[in-house]
This record gives sequence, C-alpha cells and structure tokens, in this order.
Amino acid sequence: MRRWLVLPLAGLILLLLPGVAGAQEIGPEEALDELVVARELLDESLELYEAGDAEAAYTAARNSYLDHFEYVEIPLRVRDEGLTLAVEEDYAAVRNLIEAGAPLDAVEAEVIEVREGLDEVERTLSEPGLAAPLIALVYSFTILFREGLEAVLVVAALLGYLEASRNTQYRGAVLKGVGAAGIATLLTFVAATLFIQLAPLQRELLEAGTALLAVGVLFYVSFWLISRLEHRRWMEFVKAKVWTAATTGSTAALVGVGFTAVYREGFETVLFYQALISFARGLQGWVFLGAALGAVVLAAIGWVIFKAGRKIPVKAFLTTAVTLIMFLSVAFIGNAVRGFQEAALIPVTFLESLPRLPIFLAQLTGWYPTTQTIVAQAVLTLVYVAGAVWTFVVLPRRERAGTTTRPTVAPHEAEDPELSVKS
Repeated sequence: MRRWLVLPLAGLILLLLPGVAGAQEIGPEEALDELVVARELLDESLELYEAGDAEAAYTAARNSYLDHFEYVEIPLRVRDEGLTLAVEEDYAAVRNLIEAGAPLDAVEAEVIEVREGLDEVERTLSEPGLAAPLIALVYSFTILFREGLEAVLVVAALLGYLEASRNTQYRGAVLKGVGAAGIATLLTFVAATLFIQLAPLQRELLEAGTALLAVGVLFYVSFWLISRLEHRRWMEFVKAKVWTAATTGSTAALVGVGFTAVYREGFETVLFYQALISFARGLQGWVFLGAALGAVVLAAIGWVIFKAGRKIPVKAFLTTAVTLIMFLSVAFIGNAVRGFQEAALIPVTFLESLPRLPIFLAQLTGWYPTTQTIVAQAVLTLVYVAGAVWTFVVLPRRERAGTTTRPTVAPHEAEDPELSVKS
C-alpha cells in the first residue's frame, strides 16, 4: 500500500515542479548558458535599484538565482561544494540588502562579490582549451624575454665599457650590483603580490589600476623611435656614472650602477607579470612555464654574448617582442576597463549582437562585448597603427628624400650600438 501511495505522489511532484527534473540533467555546457542569463539579470537588478525600483530589483535578483543559478548548482556541487555555498550566500546577501532598502554602495559591493563568484564558477566549469594556455605562455615568455634582453644588453655594454677603458678590475663590483638587482626584483614581486592580496581595497580596482599602469609603460616602450632615443639617453647616463665611479675608485658606486641598470628592467617585469597573472586566473601554470622558457633562452643569449663574444640579431628580436607587447597592452586595456566596470566606476553598455568569448580567452584578450572595453581597445590599436605608419613609412620616405644632404657618419656611429655589444 505504501508503495502505491508514494509513487503517484512523487509523479505529481515532478509534474508540478518540472524544473527540478530538468535541473538534474543539466550539463556544464547548459550551465554556462544559464550563467550568461544569471549575469544579465543581476546587472539588471542593480540598474533597477539605482533607478529607485526596489521591488523590480528584488525580483530580478531572485530570478537570477532561482531560475538560472540553481540549475548551475547541479554540476557545480560535484566540482566545488564550497564555491557553490559561497555564491548562494552572496546572492542571499544581495536580496536581503535590496529588501532592507540598503544604500546603493552596499548593494553594489555585494553585487560585485556575486559577479566574482559567477566568474569563478565559469572558470570551474570551463575547459581552458588550447588557445588560451598558448596565449598565456607566449605573453609570459615575451615579457621576460624583452625585459631580460634589455638588461643583458645594458650589462654587456657596461662590462664592455670597463674593458675598453682598462678598468676590468671593477667588473666584480658591477656584477654584484646586478645580482642584488635580481634579488630585489624577486622581493618586489613577492611584496606586490602580498599587497594586492591584503590591501583594504577592492581587488577589481587594484587589478584594473595595475593593468592601466602596465598599459602606460608598455605603450611607452612599444614605439621604436621613443624607446630607441630613451635607450641611448639611459646608456649615456649609466656610462657617465661608470666613468665617475671608476675615476674615483668607488666600488660602492659601481655596485649601485649595476643595480640601477638592471633593477629598472626588473621593476617593469614585476609590473607586467602582476597584471598578467591577475587576468590569467586558472592558467598560472602556463604563465610560469612561459617565464621558465624565457629564462632558458636568456641564459643562452647571455652565454653567446659574454662567453662566445658574438653578435646577436637584437633588432629582429626586439621588433618581434615589441609587436607581441602591443597585443598584450591591448588585452590589458580591455581588462582594465572591465575591472573598473566591475568596481562600478565605469558604466557598462552591453552589445548583445557581439559574441562573448569563453572566460579564459576573454581574460587573455581583454575582449568583452561592452561599448567601453571595445572603444578603449580600438583607440589603442589605432594609435599603434598610426605610430607604425609614421615610424616605418613616413619617416623612411623623408630620410630617403634628404639623403643627398645627409652628413657623413663615422663608422663606429653608423652601427647600432645594441648590435655591436660584445663582452
């Protein structure tokens, strides 16, 4: 009798609650689709609350959770029970704040927490694929290779200058400064990581600020003429310091020169890696692999320069690296704008007609279908294109037009000093 009573009752429940049966069958792909709608409703809830319609805002937040995120919980619980409970609690906090008529800032802060949780859910349910890890590896390799090659060239030039001026007894002092700069770079990386994790500021705001600063530095080093002139001035300054220190016999000053020459590149490297790691969540292993490969290649180049005393095609290396750096800066600017949007400092205008990339690719390309992120990336790209046309098309034509009045250049000045670096 009990069996005949229970079975009809269970069938009646399934008929009244079809969503329960459907939720049990949902897979990771369907869950990702539900996440898209959940995000849209969550953003709509915040907009409605900002407009003063608390009742509609509460309904949108409730529907985001009950009608969509609950379906995602089924496959998510299998992979990460703790993350599931955390997002549930954040959703509940949003609804409670809206129902209580809390200040807009408090609701915004809690919505940001839910957004972070939904991003982490997508990373948990998604597969990185092949393209995203490869991009992370190439970016990481390029950062270390470009900055490391600059440091190697500077050190080689310093040691070559000491040898040419018959002051080889100070080579050890310069190398001590170089070693100290390497240690200082590692300590700076650790300190920056701890600061980002422990600072009493929104994580999105810190990451966006770091990315924006990295974009500024990358933009500066990307233009060939600007970076070339700056490199010459820097080398003149460093050589002047070496000459002064060697003349006075100050070992401490030479250690300082070696330290300064390398730590500048090290600081830039830390800045770029902090920005990259913050937007390559779930792919940190590939970032470290790229850095390891970069270190191996730099060691080989250092051996060629210092031990074999041979030239290397510096211009070709740096041109390729700078091209990749430009792509990296475009990705960073998209992520920076996205971070400011998540921190509610920049408005969000979604473009529904444009595709949304999987989260790993979106992080590494900075592509998000919003007007603000796309405009920022388009403007920076156009600036790079205009700079390339000016540098490699307009200026060469002007130089060719003035070749008849071009002054004679001494043989040692005609060659790029970077290309003639020897130990």
